[in-house]
Amino acid sequence: MAWYIYLAVLAAGFGAGFINTLAGSGSLITLPLLIFLGIPATVANGTNRVGVLFQNIVSVSSFQRQKMLDVRGGLILSAPAIVGSVIGAQIAVDLDEARMRQAIGVLMVVMLVVILLRPKRWLQGELEKMGKRPSLIQLIIFFFIGMYGGFLQAGVGIFLLAGLVLSIGYDLVRANAVKVLIVLAFTISALIIFVLNDQVDWGIGLLLAVGNSLGAWAAARMAVERGANFVRWLLIAVVAVSAANLLGVFSWIGQLFN
Repeated sequence: MAWYIYLAVLAAGFGAGFINTLAGSGSLITLPLLIFLGIPATVANGTNRVGVLFQNIVSVSSFQRQKMLDVRGGLILSAPAIVGSVIGAQIAVDLDEARMRQAIGVLMVVMLVVILLRPKRWLQGELEKMGKRPSLIQLIIFFFIGMYGGFLQAGVGIFLLAGLVLSIGYDLVRANAVKVLIVLAFTISALIIFVLNDQVDWGIGLLLAVGNSLGAWAAARMAVERGANFVRWLLIAVVAVSAANLLGVFSWIGQLFN
């Protein structure tokens, strides 16, 4: 590959790691790049998990050092997400991706409205909920989020944040810390499935991991320093752009100018 391709992979990894740590949908940067480089979509999906794995190792370590991570809560919620991710990774080749992208786009629009209309709930959380054990309904929610994460990864951070804030009661900064622990847990199980099916390009994956890790380190520090309000506005921007992309808005605009 030309030298600038390596730089592009590093840059994409940095952007994805940064966005994934503070919000989600960073894989919407890396997956199209990997496919553009000629990597088959299934292999790109598996290769992307290498960067996500290392990114979340860095994020978890950083949040833990800054005393923002609820390890116990994260591990409890990781259990159903891991089970879901294994199932999602195994059925990744059997689902209609186009229709799923549209459904996810609609869900993100709904979430965007909730974030805008109920800012205090995202900024302050609901502390009375946090000490309680997760209910069966909450565990089922995280099972399905894990299943989606095992299938595609892109956008899973946003759904995890919604579950952690609206269902569990974390504020956005602590929710981000727990989110990266959950993603780390189910990424390991999903990556094993892709490795066993020979759907990982390790050379590109490890290069991507360097960029993802640097982006995750910068984002974890910024999340704690800037606080929940900064994270909320970044989340709003990411959800809006992701929803527009998944619903084909950018493609429609491009056709208008052709």
